Amino acid sequence: MTAEDVIQAWDRADPEAIHPLRRVSEDAYWESGQAQADMLASVIPDGAKVLDFGCGDGRVAIPLAALGYEMTAVDASQRMLDRLAERAPDLTTVQAAADGIAGHLGRRKMDAVYTLAVLIHHSYADCLDIISALRAATKLGGTLVLDWPTSDQAAEADSWIGVTTWTREQQDDACARIGLEPIDSELPWGVYRAVKAG
Repeated sequence: MTAEDVIQAWDRADPEAIHPLRRVSEDAYWESGQAQADMLASVIPDGAKVLDFGCGDGRVAIPLAALGYEMTAVDASQRMLDRLAERAPDLTTVQAAADGIAGHLGRRKMDAVYTLAVLIHHSYADCLDIISALRAATKLGGTLVLDWPTSDQAAEADSWIGVTTWTREQQDDACARIGLEPIDSELPWGVYRAVKAG
């Protein structure tokens, strides 16, 4: 399963297939985004410049912008960005895969970057490429929040909605090579500080 396969499947998916709470109600779906934004706000400094990679239709980016963050919402799917723009036309959006982020940001670096429910669907190699690009977009000392699960029985996803897990040793090695220092937090996702690569 390549990054391009995941992007194409996501782009063609019915909105109800994208998140299980959509089957409950639209309100439940958007309320879950607000809850996740509130959690992210516990580790991202007030007023920070924040990049949401894999923003989808803005379920988390829109409430974070309402909390006062300077948001840049990035997704490879123009269809998702169009849905986001319907709800929040003033939010900065960028259509790009991970390897295109630098071209859009130039020399500007983000205070914080997060990606939720993106890395879990990609192969090990694509996941490392994405994390490397996100780290490059983050200023030294900045915060990265990555949905990057570990498991005693690590496995690579075999479908666009499958889950890739890493061993703790694989993840520690990747962090050292990319320049990520784990930070203790109460969040359900990994939180890291951008440091110089080892």
